[in-house]
Amino acid sequence: MSKQKGGLGRGLSALIRTPEQQPHPASSTAVLVETAVPNKPLSHIEVSKIRPNPFQPRADFDPQALDELKESIRQKGIIQAVTVRLAKDGMYELISGERRIRAATDIGMKTVPAYIIEVKLDEEMLELALIENLQREHLNSIEIAISYQRLMNDIGLTAEDIAKKVSKDRTTVVNFLRLLKLPKIIQDALRKDKLTMGHARALISLPDEQTQIRIFDKILKKDLNVRQVEKLVREAGKKNGKKSSHNLRSPGTVEDNLAERLQQILGTKVRVNSQEAGRGEIVIEFYNSDDLGRLFDLLSSIES
Repeated sequence: MSKQKGGLGRGLSALIRTPEQQPHPASSTAVLVETAVPNKPLSHIEVSKIRPNPFQPRADFDPQALDELKESIRQKGIIQAVTVRLAKDGMYELISGERRIRAATDIGMKTVPAYIIEVKLDEEMLELALIENLQREHLNSIEIAISYQRLMNDIGLTAEDIAKKVSKDRTTVVNFLRLLKLPKIIQDALRKDKLTMGHARALISLPDEQTQIRIFDKILKKDLNVRQVEKLVREAGKKNGKKSSHNLRSPGTVEDNLAERLQQILGTKVRVNSQEAGRGEIVIEFYNSDDLGRLFDLLSSIES
């Protein structure tokens, strides 16, 4: 199953107000293709003076990909300079380029090309680090979701704000955030590329963790594709509906019984309001954008 890839976006230039871009002088060891930090002089910094990014969203580093990067650096040098900020103690803190620093360290490089930018607040550092990684690094889907969540919780951005900064649709951002509601065992499978986003989105619409894990186990054992999983999810929804129909309260109006059954199926408050001539409306409540996305997926999985 293929891993989710992060598309290139606007990078640091979308986050830092700087004068018009000027061309950079070429390095003697590599052609520097770096336009993310316009009008910033290129420096060569000792690797030993660069500290890891304290807000690094990446948790998993593919050893094979890292080996390939090392070989590329041996042959061509570092094509894209890293970005750092100067710390109070004279050291540098990495903003973007953790894989490049790791590779350079492993092959014994003493210095690396870097752009030094001024970032005073930790909140700004966090935002820059997360968004730059989202734009440039191939994070797995859970790392992306955690990065979005940190931008919301720690910085106070909305899903719409994040979507604009990373050049994605708001729905895409919300769908990633919803992955964090899945059980840890399923999140780990996404991290390790054993499950795709399509599988995960189908599992999210299931009503409880036990059912999610049961169908997740079937996916792994039978190597089910997304359509097969969606069919299992629909069947599970029908079974839950039948179970709830046996537990309807009596006495009660038809509307009350229907509302209760819908609440059990949808996992949220539902009102059935009757009007004259047999007409009426069904009101389904949601509590945030994630909950709305969950309801949308659940309703979309119903067979016509």
